[in-house]
Formats: sequence, C-alpha cells, structure tokens
Amino acid sequence: MLKFNLIQSGSITAAAMIASGAFQVKNGQIILSGSGDVINIALTIFFAAFLVKFLTPKLGSYTVLLLPLIVAVVAGGVGQFMLPYTKMVTGAVGQTIGTLTNFQPLVMGMLMGIAFAALIVSPISSVGIAMAIGVEGIASGSANLGITACAFTLAIMSSKVNGFGTTIAHFIGTPKIQMANMLKNPRLFLPVIASAGIAGLVGAIFEISGTANSAGFGSAGLIGPMATYQEMAGGPLAIGFIMLLFAGMPILLGFAMRYIFIQKLQFVREEDLVIEDK
Repeated sequence: MLKFNLIQSGSITAAAMIASGAFQVKNGQIILSGSGDVINIALTIFFAAFLVKFLTPKLGSYTVLLLPLIVAVVAGGVGQFMLPYTKMVTGAVGQTIGTLTNFQPLVMGMLMGIAFAALIVSPISSVGIAMAIGVEGIASGSANLGITACAFTLAIMSSKVNGFGTTIAHFIGTPKIQMANMLKNPRLFLPVIASAGIAGLVGAIFEISGTANSAGFGSAGLIGPMATYQEMAGGPLAIGFIMLLFAGMPILLGFAMRYIFIQKLQFVREEDLVIEDK
C-alpha cells in the first residue's frame, strides 16, 4: 500500500526490532526473547513509516547511507522510550483478564471466551497474555473455544466476499487477519462476542480444560484441541466430542451469527470483512 523499496522497508524493520523489547542484553550477550510487545511494534512502525516518507525526498542521493541510520536511531529510540508504557497497557489488560478467573465457573467461562476472542483480533497477543497470567484448566479451555468461535464466525460471515484460502486461514491460521477491519468497524465485535460467549459458556459447562501454553491459540495448529484431548481420558469418543466442540459448534454459531447480524438485522455487512490481497 505504501510501496516502500528495500532500503525503506529495511529501515522500518530495524526500528521495529529495536523498539520491540524482544532483544535483551545479559552478561554481555544479546538475547532474543519472544516476539516483543506487539502494540509498541505497531506504533513504532507507524512512526517509522512517517519518518521514511518525510526524509526520503530530502536526503536525495544520501538516502541509502543515512536513511537506515536515522530511522533506526530516531524511530527505534522513540519506540524504546514508549516501551515501558505500552507494557503497562498490556500488563493492565492481563491483570483485568486474570480477575475473570475468580468468577463462578459458568460466568468465568463465558467471560474468558469473550475476552480472548476480543484479544485475538486486537494488537495484543492472546498467547502472551495467557502465558503471562497462567490461564489453565477450564479458563484455558473456554478461552480456546472463544477464539475458535471467533475464527469460524468471521470466516463464515466473510466467506462470500473472500476467497477460499482466506476463509480457511481464519481458523487454520488466525482470525487476527481481520484486525484492521475490526478496528475500523467496531460493530463487527458484537457477533464475535456473542458467539465467543456462547462457546466459552459451553466449554465451562462440559469442563473443557487446557494449559497456559495452549490458551490463546484456539484451533490454530490444532493446539487448543490437542491440549483438551490430553486433559481428557482419550479414545474415539473423546476425539468425536472435541471435534464437535472445536468444529461443529463454531460452524453452527458462525452461520447463526451471519443470519442474525447480516441477513436479519443487517447490523453489519459482508463487505466490512473483505481482506484485500495487495
């Protein structure tokens, strides 16, 4: 969309890496730890892109030499300055979600499903939050079911305007591909919240469990279903039950949300969920 060349893209990438917080210096060694703070990375990229657009015509023939250095130092430095504050935001979100585990199990399951469905289509890492606050047991299972319901709901609601590959990418990969559309049109959160809340509630009713390492993935890579299977007795019945919960129920919820919010109420449009290939 912005049509950056290799030098410009590399400059922005360098700034994002510096500001991510993923690189730490310990005992004289540079250690890569995790993917960094996604919110801070996004803000840094935005600022770095603006800086690139502003500086490129002014540097002229010195662009190749000076642009990477200036963008990395200035944008990366600003990102490093903002990092503690964006981490505070992420930490506050984690603490808020952590309090949900204190509710009665059925209420907790519903709220965890909603919370993690909202996280998965936001700039915040659902996996990072789950691991940071140690989401385990029924809370983890409900979180995964909420994310799965979110993925199938968005996939089914957008299936007529997106290609087959994009549609299945919602639940095989991640529904975060809809993040831009969700933030642009917050109305889209309502069908997601409705389906995720139901899925999380069902998970709590049947005491679907998971681990802190699996919560936040949903159906992606079959991590959520496999974690649930490990917590169960196993066998063909368990596999069938898991398929029903992680595929059958989300599909039904997806079609129900499309009927209610698109066809019946016309609250949102399918076009709101178009993912353009550029």
